Amino acid sequence: MASENKNIHNALRQVNLNLPHFSLNGFSISGLSTYLQIPELDFMVDIGECPLSAVPINHLFLTHAHGDHARCLMRHHSLRKMTGIAKDAIYYIPEPFVEKAKAWIKAEALFENVPEYKFRYPEIQAVIPNERVHLAYRKDLALEIFPVEHSIPSMGCTLFRYKKKLKQELLNATPEELIQKRLSGEKITNDIYEPLISFMGDCKTESLKNMPYLLDSEVIVMECTFINDEDEEMAHLKSHSHLNEIVRILEEIGDSAKCKCLVLNHFSMKYPEKHILSVMEKKIPDSWKEKVKVLL
Repeated sequence: MASENKNIHNALRQVNLNLPHFSLNGFSISGLSTYLQIPELDFMVDIGECPLSAVPINHLFLTHAHGDHARCLMRHHSLRKMTGIAKDAIYYIPEPFVEKAKAWIKAEALFENVPEYKFRYPEIQAVIPNERVHLAYRKDLALEIFPVEHSIPSMGCTLFRYKKKLKQELLNATPEELIQKRLSGEKITNDIYEPLISFMGDCKTESLKNMPYLLDSEVIVMECTFINDEDEEMAHLKSHSHLNEIVRILEEIGDSAKCKCLVLNHFSMKYPEKHILSVMEKKIPDSWKEKVKVLL
């Protein structure tokens, strides 16, 4: 077993990646903490810790209930109040988890001696798979979730950029003609959803194999908990992903995917940073080397 490298085991040592059209800021080490922020899109996934950089972000999606991904949801809610942010953040929680999440949130408040008559739930929006929901404060963005395979119920998500585009057959129409058609109730535009970024959450590698279309997102964030050859069986037992399986999928796909960047995260605490980077250099296919980034 590789010796511990404390440089990557500080959950408040935020990592910042510059991606093609936005940044990804956060931290993700298996069992310790995961929180992933895209400040330009006012969106974040999971909240295993709550650094101050997370506080202004208004939209948060929770992938599953494990503490290293979920435990600071109410910390985020409370810090917004403490720092004078009047607007409610919106917490997007998969519908099957909502009632248990509410019970946990209320129990936490009562544990902190919040009087029951003063207790108020944060703004929770239940989301279901295969249904696109426009973000509350960013109507140009839409969220769609999908189930993944993990040891407990878990979901991933895709964030889409939404825009309207004039129908092809109307490109040569005059402004007056377009106004007339719109006044008559005719739809003159098509709704366009461009997949910006997909987050797999905690999952087996089979989840990506079963949904290869996710690699058509501009960016995909994929867990890669285990990387050593001898840990493949452990990955299956723990319902996590292994680098070898990810590599096999990438080799099958080759350069056909539209993905511009694949971010690997959620590495096991037992691997030192230098070891992770060395293994990545050896195993990532040449056709993907420029696209793959690690959140370390």
